[in-house]
Amino acid sequence: MGNCAARGDTAVTAAGAGGEDVKRRRRRWKAPREDQLGTVPGRIFSNDGRSRTASVFTQQGRKGINQDAMLIWDGFGGEEDGVLCGVFDGHGPHGHLVARRVRDSLPLRLMSAARASPKSGLDMPAAAWRKAFTRTYKAMDKDLRSHPALDSFCSGSTAVTVLKLGTDLYMANIGDSRAVLGSRDAAAGGVAAVQLTVDLKPDVPSEAERIKKCRGRVFALQDEPEVPRVWLPFDDAPGLAMARAFGDFCLKDYGVISVPEFFHWPLTDKDQFVILASDGVWDVLSNQEAVDIVSSSPSRSKAARTLVEAANREWKTKYPTSRTDDCAVVCLYLDGKMDHERDSTASMDNISIEDDSVADPNEAQEQQEPALTRNFTVRTVPGSAQEKALAGADAKVSGGADDHNWSGLDGVTRVNSLVQLPRFSEEKAIS
Repeated sequence: MGNCAARGDTAVTAAGAGGEDVKRRRRRWKAPREDQLGTVPGRIFSNDGRSRTASVFTQQGRKGINQDAMLIWDGFGGEEDGVLCGVFDGHGPHGHLVARRVRDSLPLRLMSAARASPKSGLDMPAAAWRKAFTRTYKAMDKDLRSHPALDSFCSGSTAVTVLKLGTDLYMANIGDSRAVLGSRDAAAGGVAAVQLTVDLKPDVPSEAERIKKCRGRVFALQDEPEVPRVWLPFDDAPGLAMARAFGDFCLKDYGVISVPEFFHWPLTDKDQFVILASDGVWDVLSNQEAVDIVSSSPSRSKAARTLVEAANREWKTKYPTSRTDDCAVVCLYLDGKMDHERDSTASMDNISIEDDSVADPNEAQEQQEPALTRNFTVRTVPGSAQEKALAGADAKVSGGADDHNWSGLDGVTRVNSLVQLPRFSEEKAIS
């Protein structure tokens, strides 16, 4: 995948008098405060909803509270054709709170980072967007570390974010949530799947090397040999099934980082839609299966629901004795069109069906402190697909892990955190 290659010096540029109008509109556009996010037009954070460009749906698994969070933001940054999407999969005792905190705070931090860039704010080349995403993810993790009420010591969240600006996609990813493109394949007469992000698992060679250099340990348990996990150097805990995440500060000194992998994809007229989904979907469906389901959905506004329901059926078929994982999906249509069904709900804009969609920071205080207990929801599948090469990804993807062959294209993931740790005091913490 190599270095980021922007299309020229700018991703999206306005020309002539029209360009001046765009610049004036951006200057007038003011970023909302975090407590105003629920009323922002075009921002969808519901469990089941749609915007003018995308649909979202999530379904709780059988492991307790739904720890997945999602976001669509049409008109992001004052751009008429700007859309920001994200899927955030929490883990650990307070993972649902971490995921929602990231969902709400990260977009505002990205907006600030873009406007502070010397490369003309939102009209930036891909290399500048790489720096903006990196600064944003770093600031987000710092916010979680210092949050007065939210304990992220052994809780965390993945984050896969996609920013569409005109004919360019800019993506940043930590953890094992994934973005997949559906692109028309004239030769095959269908829609082909192209994996846009890399699953950052502990057994990706470059990730494992970094963790081991930091004295963290990477190994799989005997009863789930296909699931490598990150462990402390002095204890068989916490068993995190990803190499990068927000939060999880018990492992931040031992190789787990929040630096995102960045990708740039220049769109063509063949590119139809992007699927963002948590690992609960990719555990049971391949990239191509997911693309086939979305492309054959009779309604774009229900495509995300259709994919989640298909994933849940696969869980029951393939792993009938396992606890179904939470599944969350965002389907972003790249032509900016959405079918408008005539029903009693004329629009889902700004409607949240999630009863507790906005995280209550006090809820973290009500949770019991993590105890050193095991989570008996692991399952086994013969063979690890994590060794499969990244198939189907075109060379035009820029960014990616150091070893481009590691992606977990059809990878199977498990419980993200096997063991919950008691929080160490700073005096007792091992450096």
